[in-house]
Amino acid sequence: MALVAKDQSEPAVTPDLALKHGLTGDEFGKIIEILGRIPTYTELGIFSVMWSEHCSYKNSIAVLKTLPREGGKLLVGAGEENAGLVDIGEGLAVAFKIESHNHPSAVEPYQGAATGVGGIMRDIFTMGARPIAGLNSLRFGDLSSARTRGLFRGVVKGIGDYGNSFGVPTVAGEVYFDPCYQDNPLVNAMAVGVVKQGEWASAVASGTGNPVMIVGSSTGRDGIHGATFASEEISEASEAKRPSVQVGDPFTEKLLLEASLEAIRSGHIIGIQDMGAAGITCSTSEMSAKGKSGMRIDLDRVPARETGMSAYELMLSESQERMLVVVRRGKESSVKEIFEKWDLHAEIIGEVTGTGRLEISYRGVNVADIPAATLVLGGGAPVYLRESKLPGYIASAAQFRQEALPEPGAAGDILLRLLGAPNIASKRWVYEQYDSMVRTNNVVLAEGDAAVILLKETGKALSIKTDCNGRYVYLNPRRGGMIAVAESARNVACTGAVPLAITNCLNFGNPYKPEVYWQFKEAVAGIGEACRFFNTPVTGGNVSFYNESPNASVYPTPVIGMLGLLDDASLAVTSGFKHEGDVIIQLGRTKGHIGGTEYLSVIHGIVAGDAPDLNLEDEKRLQRVLVESAAGSLLRSAHDCSDGGLAVALAECCMGTGSMLMGAEIDIVPDGGRIDFLLFGEDQSRAIVSAAAADAHSVMEMARKHGVPAAVIGRVGGDRLQIGKEIDLSVSEMAGAYMRSIGDRMEKEEAGLF
Repeated sequence: MALVAKDQSEPAVTPDLALKHGLTGDEFGKIIEILGRIPTYTELGIFSVMWSEHCSYKNSIAVLKTLPREGGKLLVGAGEENAGLVDIGEGLAVAFKIESHNHPSAVEPYQGAATGVGGIMRDIFTMGARPIAGLNSLRFGDLSSARTRGLFRGVVKGIGDYGNSFGVPTVAGEVYFDPCYQDNPLVNAMAVGVVKQGEWASAVASGTGNPVMIVGSSTGRDGIHGATFASEEISEASEAKRPSVQVGDPFTEKLLLEASLEAIRSGHIIGIQDMGAAGITCSTSEMSAKGKSGMRIDLDRVPARETGMSAYELMLSESQERMLVVVRRGKESSVKEIFEKWDLHAEIIGEVTGTGRLEISYRGVNVADIPAATLVLGGGAPVYLRESKLPGYIASAAQFRQEALPEPGAAGDILLRLLGAPNIASKRWVYEQYDSMVRTNNVVLAEGDAAVILLKETGKALSIKTDCNGRYVYLNPRRGGMIAVAESARNVACTGAVPLAITNCLNFGNPYKPEVYWQFKEAVAGIGEACRFFNTPVTGGNVSFYNESPNASVYPTPVIGMLGLLDDASLAVTSGFKHEGDVIIQLGRTKGHIGGTEYLSVIHGIVAGDAPDLNLEDEKRLQRVLVESAAGSLLRSAHDCSDGGLAVALAECCMGTGSMLMGAEIDIVPDGGRIDFLLFGEDQSRAIVSAAAADAHSVMEMARKHGVPAAVIGRVGGDRLQIGKEIDLSVSEMAGAYMRSIGDRMEKEEAGLF
């Protein structure tokens, strides 16, 4: 394909223009070397998005490759497909993945969050899997801020409206608030789907002469340079980039889901890929590179919903609800009929070639001719290992001595304050806006330790959870990364499920800052160590850098999405106490670690110390006890001890899901340590379980067999939580603080009372 003279209506491509596109001088020089000439304006746009951090992972891939990316029950290696695939038996596989939509949500919270949900759902059904559940992990600034409340309201409404309209339940998630997220909210969306083994689709282009089709919605100017927007810091200029935020249509997405699955089942599809970040550019280049083929694309054939669009705009548009499909030659009409039946565009825009090149024409002009492999990882895309440096705050935070902390007030008052603190309080205001019952597969809903989804055809269930304590990772990135994996696995084990694999969404600041890159490397090392130990390989995920503004960087927040499996859904365990007289058992040991805790932050206004100690062997033993006890029908409830420590965990068990309130009488025998440390410390590898009196001995024996410390600490009963002589509160009073805290704040804003 011979390039013609440059279109005179386009700007001249210069080093300065390349810099404005987010490319470095060296990268621009490398592009010239690859092409043997100055790129056209369209080619510059193509390279800028494909070599952006968001698409190329150029500052992270070398570190990510140290993670365990195969083994366990994985059916494909990490990064090989649009989402991870895990074997769950019965001829079925689970596709699951998590991704960020942080930058768009900071600028336009409703559409940013909504299109994040839409994009992750498409990653699942392009695999040929039917989505069955959505999850999310959200971070915002101080809830007393009007800006935070506006972002919070918009993001939750965007997630709820899109998911509810699309028809997939949002079943679980987490929401945290901290001033470090004030300018940079984190919006991570996760999706889970099920596919029959051997029937999944691949994002590949192969077979010279096979037609290439664009299906779904028309292409507009929304989302242009969204990938590069996601690869820079948030600033005042970001507001001017509001057009970079895509606009989603969940009803069209539902049609696209059904049409895509039908087309895949027809056997006429060679490959299919979602047009997410970088739109046509990304799907054409990645599918070509994966198939070691090329594509010849005619942009005149792309259905456009706006007039006068340039080749640059058509290639970089991130309009939603679109797919690129490679069809078996001779089956074009059959595939087109399927999509037209669902009232969707299905237009042939090119063909697969054997040249290995991405060849783009528009209005009779050859606007791009690029070796496809040079645009992607493992080809010509740059890979960097940045300078890393231990941050100074680590040593300063480590000087904290918890024994010097002032004596607190009444423990009951502290517990009520913690239960009403936004990071601990019920997120009912959030999840009541989500349709969690559509498809009626749910067994355990949003306030269990993890969501449990019934697979009706098998009697099995999936247990899924997102988790990360950013404060721990800030204070000790390696151990904090390990704890994120351990706690998500523990949450899944508390439901009785065996943890199988993870996906992750790694949210960090600017990787060019040595302190941030050190946080990133250390956190990934911790995640890798824990995943290898638990045999929960990483199926893939997302890296989101540049979560930073001129004012602050976010806490390093590597969110873990954990998948677990219950062979018998009827044995799923919930977190709330249920029966008078049941015996309450603490599994694990309480030592009273206060560094980095909610207690230290909320009650004393301090973020300091070290993350809690974590012994991976102790953690694995605890999880075995939880899983085996559940399988033996020994447990009436199970709940891990995490934010807020033992006292908060017990209070949450008393409140169940809010519909059942049960009291408890707990015996606490101080071992010489301070009672506030014992009650509110966040020691790891602990869980509170309850069992019928006849089964309590068997639970204790199970713990002894696995070498897990266990102690009977009380009984279920009454309408009050009594913990020794320190706490005596009615469960209804606790529920009032816990259940209404966030909702009351948001309703006051609606009423104009702030």
